[in-house]
Amino acid sequence: MTFWQKIKLYIWDSDAHLKSRFERRLLRKLDFGILVIGCLGFFMRYLDSANLANAYVSGMKEDLLMNGNQYTYMGTFYTIGYALFQIPGTLAVTRVRPSLYLFVNEIGWGIFTFAQAGAKTYNQMYAFRFMVGVFEASFFPSILYLMGSWYNKHELAKRIAIFHLSGSLGTSFGGYLQAAVYTTLNGVHGIAGWRWLFIVCGCMTTPCAIGLLLVLPDLPSNTRVWYLSQEERKFALERSISLGKSQPGEKKLNWTLIKRMLLTWKWYGLVLGYVVYGSSCQNTSYFAIWMKSAGYSVVERNVIPSCSYLISALCIFIWGFGSDLTGSRFAFVFGPLFYGLLPTGILAFWPKNKNLILFAFMTGGVQLMTAVFYTWANELLADDNELRALTISSMNGLQYSVAAWLPIVIFPQTMAPTFRRGFPGTFGLVIAGLIIIFGIKLLADRDERRATSLRNSTARNFFRERVSSGRGIMSLSLDSTYENAMTTVNSMKLSGLESGESA
Repeated sequence: MTFWQKIKLYIWDSDAHLKSRFERRLLRKLDFGILVIGCLGFFMRYLDSANLANAYVSGMKEDLLMNGNQYTYMGTFYTIGYALFQIPGTLAVTRVRPSLYLFVNEIGWGIFTFAQAGAKTYNQMYAFRFMVGVFEASFFPSILYLMGSWYNKHELAKRIAIFHLSGSLGTSFGGYLQAAVYTTLNGVHGIAGWRWLFIVCGCMTTPCAIGLLLVLPDLPSNTRVWYLSQEERKFALERSISLGKSQPGEKKLNWTLIKRMLLTWKWYGLVLGYVVYGSSCQNTSYFAIWMKSAGYSVVERNVIPSCSYLISALCIFIWGFGSDLTGSRFAFVFGPLFYGLLPTGILAFWPKNKNLILFAFMTGGVQLMTAVFYTWANELLADDNELRALTISSMNGLQYSVAAWLPIVIFPQTMAPTFRRGFPGTFGLVIAGLIIIFGIKLLADRDERRATSLRNSTARNFFRERVSSGRGIMSLSLDSTYENAMTTVNSMKLSGLESGESA
């Protein structure tokens, strides 16, 4: 193994040295088509949703005569649209080409981003924000579902981590963009600077949408993208099937999906675990409030929290890369959240030592393992394509719904900065999350043992039937390994899919 190959082994895909040049070239193309274009789209999704706050403090409040809770209501209408269309939107990409469906959605939120520039009243903004939420709803879970359809266990977590962080960049970039737009365009052609922000964001969204249509490769079973050859498409489908990934259409998208959801622990466990985990990560939102009460300067209140965001971003990368390198999901979900007991515990008991409180806020983001959690969900549900899409969208949608109201209940501003209800609450949520995640691990291991036993039995019966009937595979013994058996079975499945397509 060359020095460069060793570097790639530890920095990128840990199984890269085991792949052929053909497979590595395929992955580079998929990274361009899924990861790069997905990150651009997610960047714009966060930029378009975050620009409301920037517009509000840049003149929108005065121009639209907002003197009450109108700004909060705008966020509420967005949340309603976003939460309602998570599940149906993500299920749609199991039947409609993701490139086409997400293109239409991004064009939709681009149109309503433009529309906000022309709003005359805050009531119009309510409607526009609702529609932006509707069209943005399915993007994040759909890209996660798409990644889970293409990548293996040594490839997926780090790519989801990179994708996840691209949204944070959109939020961070929004403030700089508004500052630049306001400085250069405020009053140009008689248009206020905050309106120009929506116009510029709309202009940026449109080419990203076109990129989705032209570059996103859809799914292994139906891809027609221009940069993949016929040989690469066939290999990608074979690869997906060999990884045990269910393909769209193998199970019906009807009421039986609801039945499968209700009868499996995976939907309950993953959704509840993610909602509890996500709700436990709210402490850092109140960092600046504490710093102000503790007497930190304005400069310090802006610079120090930025350092905590860098720590969070670094940890998200490390957990994703480490999980792919080791192949372990549980360790990189349970471990970071277990560390979360320390900072949330410090804030829950609120010591008199100011440095301890600062440490807790600074390192609270270490527990962020969202990318690995979604990777784990993708893999646990690999054998049921539609249930995988439903579960991923449920995790994101329900967590987002809870996050819309929970801070109001446990973090009322009247309790600042100690938040005697909020910080103990998040500490309890971390404990609950650890219990749920450990339970998921136990149930997943039990299911894997049962599945392995069943697969080995099925493989032996398959070969016994083939040998006894004299229909080939005579060179293999009845004790052939499961891997050999499944290679044959998967080849037969692939042939069936191809003959079905040609029919």
